[in-house]
Amino acid sequence: MATEKKMGRPTDYLPEVAEDICNLLMLGESLRSICKRPGMPAIRTVMYWLQRHEDFMQQYARAREVQAELLAEEIITIADDSSGDVIVDDDGKEQTNHERVARSRLRVDARKWYASKLAPKRYGDKVTHEQNITITDLTDAELDARLQELTNAKSQPGAED
Repeated sequence: MATEKKMGRPTDYLPEVAEDICNLLMLGESLRSICKRPGMPAIRTVMYWLQRHEDFMQQYARAREVQAELLAEEIITIADDSSGDVIVDDDGKEQTNHERVARSRLRVDARKWYASKLAPKRYGDKVTHEQNITITDLTDAELDARLQELTNAKSQPGAED
């Protein structure tokens, strides 16, 4: 009896398919649209491959970094494109095309947000944390007395928990 060739989406890890996925990501395509292509695995399968194959995980991470770079370049292109920002009405007056400006702002903001998720170290918000610590030298007796004060204050009626 002849064996039938499997049809449908691949589920077994295939390095050449993994490489194709990463190449398409680097071109700016989303994983969702890649996985909708014929012969490509489902997103669930790709996530499974990422957990099980270190080489693919590294290749995928690099592809996402490149994708973030492309988004950053796209942001500049969108921001610099002023075509359509001004329209001429029926009376010949120039008016700002607020819809076009708002759409461009939305496109820039969406790309900024996505780039910050793909490459948070490079495009994420910088978080600074300041903390001031004052250390007072207390003797053991002074420390015991202070602890007793705090304990008594907490056990008093009406004390906050």
